[in-house]
Amino acid sequence: MTALAPGSVSMRLYPHNELDDPVAVVEEQRVQARLAAESGFAGVMTSEHHGGFAGYAPNPLQAAGWLLDAMPSGWCAPCPLLLPLRPVALVAEEVAWLAARFPGRVAVGVAPGALPLDFEAMGVPFDEKVERFRADLPRLVAMLRGEDLGPLAGDLALSACRDRPVPVISTALSPGAVRRAAAAGAGIVYDGASALDRLRVLSDAYDQAGGRGPKVLIRRVWLGAPPREAFDRQAEVYRSYSPAAAQEHWRGHGFLTHDDGASLAAELAAALDDAGADTLNLRVHVPGVTPEQARDQIARLGTEVLPHLTGTD
Repeated sequence: MTALAPGSVSMRLYPHNELDDPVAVVEEQRVQARLAAESGFAGVMTSEHHGGFAGYAPNPLQAAGWLLDAMPSGWCAPCPLLLPLRPVALVAEEVAWLAARFPGRVAVGVAPGALPLDFEAMGVPFDEKVERFRADLPRLVAMLRGEDLGPLAGDLALSACRDRPVPVISTALSPGAVRRAAAAGAGIVYDGASALDRLRVLSDAYDQAGGRGPKVLIRRVWLGAPPREAFDRQAEVYRSYSPAAAQEHWRGHGFLTHDDGASLAAELAAALDDAGADTLNLRVHVPGVTPEQARDQIARLGTEVLPHLTGTD
């Protein structure tokens, strides 16, 4: 299965920074990536914040390489990678060469960013993020198709993208954002808490704008008795820096919890349909969830939920 293929189900993995030792943090993420692949997930994603922001790492593309090396199969996507923090040509080169090492197993998701600390740390003006993102998204998509390479036309990995393009998706929280993604030739990825009726509006707008890429629905899930305090704390963290316009469409802490896999699978399938999305990405990680709990959830989701979603039960 190609990266971000319709009907695929992937897992978002987060570093357990509470382990304190960076060597242990990296190794735990690799263990969980391998477990996700062995449990039947089509792929995994990594994501970005800086300065030790709880549960995140500064290097999602580099981490994707570590995880792919640990996985027996499946794809990996840095998603979201904060595109305004980096020269777009450098991102394209690095993604293309990762795809050369792992053909057909790499995708990338990008975002303009929302946390001021990330921009302060990198010396990038926060008020330029949207302008930079609008300019860089279509260029990234084109380059990862082997097009419009300019002075990088001699790069072998980018040139190979003409025959093996790397899928690109963009965060999308508004009709304008989905139209921008459609115009650029990118797919879209939603946030994990928005109401499904709102996401259906965005999916319809993307389709009407000619979008042909993946439409990725994120849902936070848990099988069994959930760690509700951890969920609620993380919801408040997201509220502290997410745009107010986006929060208007949020519903609670965003987690779907069930005691049995069939019920959770049924709710996820209905959510995918109601949102007008075609690809599913699941999360179980929040600060306070231990490595042991995360591993248990990954394995249980693979055994008890995925077969109902993929038709292999």
